[in-house]
Amino acid sequence: MNIAVQPGTPSGSVPRRKLIEVSLPLEDINAESAREKSIRYGHPSTLHLWWARRPLAAARAVLFAQLVDDPSSHPELFPTEEEQKAERERLHGIIRRLVVWENVNDEGLYREAREEILKSTEGNPPAILDPFAGGGTIPLEAQRLGLEAHASDLNPVPVLINKALIEIPPKFAGQPPVFPGAAESRLGPWPRATGLAEDVRRYGAWMRERAQERIGHLYPKAQVPVLGPDGEPTGRTTEATVIAWIWARTVICPNPACGIQMPLVRSWWLGKKKGKEAYVVPTVVADAAAAGGRRVEFSIGHDPNRAPTKANDGTMSGQKGGTCIACQTYISAGEAHRQHDVPNVQKPAPVLIAVATAANNRRIYLPPSKIHTAATREAQANATAIRQSDTGLNAQSRGTFGGNAQGRRWGFFTFSDYFTDRQLVALTTLSDLISEAREKVLHDAIARGNLTHGDTLATHGKDAEAYADAVATYLGMAASRLSDYSGTTATWMPDPKNEGIRNTFARQAIPMTWDFAEVNPFSESSGNLGFMLRGIARVLDELPARGAGYVNQADAASRDYSNLLIATDPPYYDNIGYSDLSDYFYVWLRRSLRDIYPEIFSTMLVPKSEELVANPYRHGSKTKAEKFFEDGFENVFARARKTASSIYPITVFYAFKQAELEKEGIASTGWSTFLEGMVRNGWTITATWPVRSERGGRMISVGTNALASSIVLALRPREASAPATDRTGFLATLHTELEEALPRIREGAIAPADLRQTILGPGMAVFSRFSRVLEDDGSTMSVKTALALINQTFDALQNEHDAELDADTRFCLDWFRSYGWDTRPYGDAESLAVPLGLSVDGIARGGILTSGGGKVALIKPLDLAPRWDPAHVDRLSLWEVTCHLARAYATQGREEAARLMAGVKGKVDLDEVNRLATRLYELMESQDASTAGLFNGLGGAWADVSATSTTIRPAAVAETLFGEEI
Repeated sequence: MNIAVQPGTPSGSVPRRKLIEVSLPLEDINAESAREKSIRYGHPSTLHLWWARRPLAAARAVLFAQLVDDPSSHPELFPTEEEQKAERERLHGIIRRLVVWENVNDEGLYREAREEILKSTEGNPPAILDPFAGGGTIPLEAQRLGLEAHASDLNPVPVLINKALIEIPPKFAGQPPVFPGAAESRLGPWPRATGLAEDVRRYGAWMRERAQERIGHLYPKAQVPVLGPDGEPTGRTTEATVIAWIWARTVICPNPACGIQMPLVRSWWLGKKKGKEAYVVPTVVADAAAAGGRRVEFSIGHDPNRAPTKANDGTMSGQKGGTCIACQTYISAGEAHRQHDVPNVQKPAPVLIAVATAANNRRIYLPPSKIHTAATREAQANATAIRQSDTGLNAQSRGTFGGNAQGRRWGFFTFSDYFTDRQLVALTTLSDLISEAREKVLHDAIARGNLTHGDTLATHGKDAEAYADAVATYLGMAASRLSDYSGTTATWMPDPKNEGIRNTFARQAIPMTWDFAEVNPFSESSGNLGFMLRGIARVLDELPARGAGYVNQADAASRDYSNLLIATDPPYYDNIGYSDLSDYFYVWLRRSLRDIYPEIFSTMLVPKSEELVANPYRHGSKTKAEKFFEDGFENVFARARKTASSIYPITVFYAFKQAELEKEGIASTGWSTFLEGMVRNGWTITATWPVRSERGGRMISVGTNALASSIVLALRPREASAPATDRTGFLATLHTELEEALPRIREGAIAPADLRQTILGPGMAVFSRFSRVLEDDGSTMSVKTALALINQTFDALQNEHDAELDADTRFCLDWFRSYGWDTRPYGDAESLAVPLGLSVDGIARGGILTSGGGKVALIKPLDLAPRWDPAHVDRLSLWEVTCHLARAYATQGREEAARLMAGVKGKVDLDEVNRLATRLYELMESQDASTAGLFNGLGGAWADVSATSTTIRPAAVAETLFGEEI
């Protein structure tokens, strides 16, 4: 393994500042990070599920900016501020193109990016390490940028994911597939790992066919009505593939006079598309053989006038309890739980309530039939042996993450309890077929003879074996992915936009579901095996598959960090119980891939005792768990500090809890504790950049531990000889350096909402470069105090700068601070105007103030005249220009805002307009969020609007502003 050694710094010289420590096009990064959440085709997240992945766009931008010099580091090349600004904007332009997903295979762009990295690293860039590699975002993007990528994790599941992303594909880059006839299916070369991707498709299809031959009889087709041209039934039927069987768990009604086996259903709805409504209709019928002498029979209803309403939809209400469908007796959730959560006792069996099929270009729902209930019973004999040899769940995990980390309630005692008999047989069959597929790949690879790199058969066979292992790895991951949709906690969604299966891990826990959907792995609808294989193959098609990637299983607290530059996204307190949750996949991956990766899969379950998360059940209390996490985290970065280079900053993603932000804001306890630990262990914080990448409406956002935001920090090792200072010295330096940093930060088009978090970076750079900051009483200043002082200094700078604004703008600021948008007596306006040498009538003529009948009010931006002509305004104020630009951008878009900007260029200082947009956002955020949002939007889009304005001809400006041709 060739680890790149970082170039040294000449003695006595100051390390060059990197772009990440000065300026980023943050709004572009955030916009693409959020958009990336909706991209599925070829996105690495579809290789295998992992929780809380950082967006690729953010990781790519951060890595580039972590290594590339800021122009201010080269005064010999860029001696003036203007030249540095222009060069900075050029580098921002590269980042703006890099973060766009559609550009991931633009070789010209990535060649340009790599050249910039080589230029700033003297041709010898450092090797990048993520010691908490997780889903592999950072190592993958390091590899995409041409860097040597290293990934490690304690958990075997992410170790395998990272091997599949960065270690395996480069070994077989450019190689055609070995499946018979596959290489001849296309003309030309097989770039990157596309040949490997094709083999995953081909051998995956082979595996699917063999599985269907063996267990396809357990998945019978259904008879559906044939519809005529008018959409009405013709009286004939045809066979259709079943998409899913929909089940309900049951309990015995506690009413002694009833005793029926009652279904537990959250909703009777199956489909809510207008004109295609479908729902389950339960009916109680006599049956001497059933519990209580009666049973519930199920049919399908379509009449929207008889559809379930909120009052009668389902039998269970959340976790509160439910109602017997026969006698209306209430059953508590506790009683329902009692009937299921007894080990080694026969539990009430689930009941089939509907069958979902796909035919006639629509979903068709059928009532249960004997052929389908019989098919499920047929799997029981094979499943019994699997259950008897199964691994038990972690008995303590039931108290984690809201009491349900591994769902160890409601009868979940072993991993096989998550699955029906048929699901167990299917997943076991697929897992066992992977070794057969591997042997077939090996045979075909040797027969084709295109894998040898030597003349001997031994070398030939070794390479072929490595390739067979690679294909088997991806097939094993496909079977593991299928388990996410093939458990009794997957549900059916009647949503008109997404009528189908919702996977188990729709959120970061294994939830209890009253009713569940059993997917057909051999169908062509969502959740099937083909869907999993296609997703993996598409990821392989898009991977860079270049250079070398190194992945190993290691504890971040004890591994070596020598000659490696850290870029990482570590866990955060108890946000996610990775090891508990990943056991769900580990048991299947271990079954299918243990012979290929004996070291990774050496333990029965995922290692837990050393996992760096704050799990109370492992440590006895929440306080002890948090102490374990904080001490462990500090230990990792203290260890990394010992071998850290001063040449490059390390980067760390810090994830906030949503509840933490809401309660304490950006000065939250966890945040300050994190920073305190970094400072105490010899790190200087040089930048903080808020990354906003989450979409609204995600299921995780319902929970109190949802990740609402994350911050990327840049850190450098603090000099051992760093001096101490006192509060006065800290504040003086802070004031000077924040004032210098603000204009550069704004160059990156920072949304005003993000500026306060961003300014913490240069503020903490001042605080953390000192060995200590002493308070007046001799004690050491805390990080929490420093954060508060940074915010106060930022506010003071804003207020100081207000005094330099034009008089009309100062009047408007004073008015808004005093009265907002309220209408007030004329005298109030006059008392503010006269000291500024203004008249109220003069301000009103500018079009930003209404004055009449002895009453005065500021005009809201959206109420300003839409056909504003700055050429005909005799007193153009910054307030007026800023409000009109915000209005134009919000209501008419970038082009119109750019035309207005071109019209005022040279008449006002546009940098001041940008600054004022931030000021107005801050002023209005608490009083008028919707208007504040206008200024946030303008500030975030400033770079785009400004760039567009430079392309507009003066004539075009005049045509737009005056409505006539020149």
